[in-house]
Amino acid sequence: QVQLMESGGGSVQTGGSLRLSCVASEHTYSNLYMGWFRQHPVKGREGVAALGSDGTTDYADSVKGRFTISKDPANKFILYLQMNSLTPEDTSVYSCAAGLMVKVPLDGFWYNYWGQGTQVTVSS
Repeated sequence: QVQLMESGGGSVQTGGSLRLSCVASEHTYSNLYMGWFRQHPVKGREGVAALGSDGTTDYADSVKGRFTISKDPANKFILYLQMNSLTPEDTSVYSCAAGLMVKVPLDGFWYNYWGQGTQVTVSS
């Protein structure tokens, strides 16, 4: 069982930055596909960024060039989402997820384990 815990959410103004962290409890973390998702009241769950075990990254069009997903080079059990140039449209609960057999990286259907989420609020 993989347990995931996010941190780093908060409130910022438009144009600001935040870095989210996700710590995984499972030692097979390095073999899992990892992703960040956010939940919109109307649009539902949206895949934001994903990182494959081979280093492949995928990003939603809405965050390309602004968000970066990465692993901590010193601690492979920590996943980051660096978010820059934030806008009010980025306001959401952000969750990290891990999957064993992910075929569509930004589709939450393929992920087996989920964190509780961390709130990000961007004010204008």
